[in-house]
Amino acid sequence: MYKSWWKILASVLVLYTIIGGLLIEVPRLAILNESIRNLYFHVPMWFTMVILYLISVIYSIRYLNSSDEKFDLIAIESVNTGLICSFIGLATGMMWAKFTWGTFWTSDPKLNGSAIATLLYLAYIVLRSSIDEEQKRAKISAIYNIFAFPAMIVLLFILPRLTDSLHPGNGGNPGFGGYDLDSNMRLVFYPAVMGWILIGTWVMTIRYRIRLLENKRNQID
Repeated sequence: MYKSWWKILASVLVLYTIIGGLLIEVPRLAILNESIRNLYFHVPMWFTMVILYLISVIYSIRYLNSSDEKFDLIAIESVNTGLICSFIGLATGMMWAKFTWGTFWTSDPKLNGSAIATLLYLAYIVLRSSIDEEQKRAKISAIYNIFAFPAMIVLLFILPRLTDSLHPGNGGNPGFGGYDLDSNMRLVFYPAVMGWILIGTWVMTIRYRIRLLENKRNQID
């Protein structure tokens, strides 16, 4: 039980996020209206994705230092789970854009950067699948992963701040915390970020254990 406390916490936080996110009062803002509740789901997905990609690059470095297969498996499953969060983040962002900007996609640098970052990590998956020899695959993909992470950071957090952007906190726009993230929303938003990060990590560990079992079965066969 004591080893699973964080999983229980993750479940409680996400359940609280869903209930509180739908029921707790939010600011009545022009254009945004009730769509601002998407903040509890859209933004935490990107936080979760970045944390998972960070875990992945850390374990890629550890693999290069040790050649331990387990580190490579953690790296790949962190990317796989991070991509799921990326797709959810893109989908919720497109829905939000439709309500607030009138279209699912614009030429906004944040949107384009997130799409390119997703393609970078999809290329990582393709790269792995194109190499048959296990150690060679792990080493090459680990090196790619180490370069992909800073590129993702630049695309998502640096370039959008250097040019015009519709996103809050970018291109001269104030962040949500600067004008409409009131005390009620903070009560849900911060637990949402923590809860989704824990859920993402939980999913990654499940995928990692499944991958371990598959490898053991293949070795037996």
